[in-house]
Amino acid sequence: MRTKDFHSEKDALRISQAAWSFATRRVPVSAAALLLPPVGKPETGDLILAAVDSLGQHPGLQLPSGRRMQMFPGDEIVVAYGNRYASNQFESEVPNTLGPCHLSAGGGIASRVTSWHVRMKSPTQITPIGLLANNQGRRINLRDYALPTLMRFPSNHLTTIAVVGTGMDSGKTQSCAYLVRGLIAAGLRVAYIKITGTGAGADTWLLKDAGASPVLDFTDAGMSTTYLAPLSQIETALVSLLAHAANESVDAAVVEIADGVLQIETSALLKSEVFASLVGGLMMASQDSMGASAGVHWLKQNARPPVLGLCGIISAAPLQAREATQALGLTVYDRLGLANPRNAMAILAGAQQHMEILRATEPTLASRIVDINGEAYGNKQDDASTLGRRWMAPATGSTPPPGAT
Repeated sequence: MRTKDFHSEKDALRISQAAWSFATRRVPVSAAALLLPPVGKPETGDLILAAVDSLGQHPGLQLPSGRRMQMFPGDEIVVAYGNRYASNQFESEVPNTLGPCHLSAGGGIASRVTSWHVRMKSPTQITPIGLLANNQGRRINLRDYALPTLMRFPSNHLTTIAVVGTGMDSGKTQSCAYLVRGLIAAGLRVAYIKITGTGAGADTWLLKDAGASPVLDFTDAGMSTTYLAPLSQIETALVSLLAHAANESVDAAVVEIADGVLQIETSALLKSEVFASLVGGLMMASQDSMGASAGVHWLKQNARPPVLGLCGIISAAPLQAREATQALGLTVYDRLGLANPRNAMAILAGAQQHMEILRATEPTLASRIVDINGEAYGNKQDDASTLGRRWMAPATGSTPPPGAT
């Protein structure tokens, strides 16, 4: 029986004339052929055409091009449903109906805001006009346009460093960008992956400007956001995105984990064995010395990869940096310090050293890497090196490295 095609030239024209948000960038405009009535229950990742009712905290919409479009009441926009966790901004959840809701993130996330920081304005109000559907009349969801899910690495495995933080706005993304710069200055090809958070363009464009290639995030794995997503889904996304990066023959990957270590998905990911088998070391971004101390102690108790250094907002305050170093015995790197190739290579060498020790002392855990890394697209690589080339930490002598407290 032939599948009946559904198509409305009027709907398709209306959809194409709307402003498409950054979070929807993987979906071709031409894929949307029909508007389904706004009835039923939306799912995370569903795309909708919505009308802007009133402007609030987010008066602008991030477009796939990177430009922020000024919105006006009455504008029609294409956004994706998603939950949001942002301690300094909004907490929101996908509603149970397709009625009026909020634009909870400028990257194009539709949901119902349940709480917000006192500094925030009220959220921007939107009303769904219809669900986007393809020419078979089926709802369009971000997962339909994700990168292929890869569960095996090629033999030239990359070394991975994860940047975590004590909370939102602790300096994680800036630290990632400058660490990428340092590794590139040392002659390496470096990927950047943001594995948790809310779909938005600012981090993507910053890391592209820093020279990372490829630059990937959870939206490339089919998720509009990761708040309330099951751990298994995030783990699968991490493996797949690292595999895509490895397929481009990069030497290292810098992985950013959003929000703070106590956030539910962040905490679960840091504790997971999949994460432990893929990440060689952690950089902790914090705003002050007490936060750094609490964060590092939490990581030592709950996460397997070692903390290789401190970074973030704390590096702007010499006294805070000195307190943290004295309390924890860890170097605090400012932006220029991370961009220094000698420092960046020392951090990378620490990550690789941990992976070598893990493979030698805990083969059961390390076997996850062998299982993932040993076969590329089903072709066994018997002599595959899990860790690829060895990155050696340069001798530092008694002089502190540049940009390090």
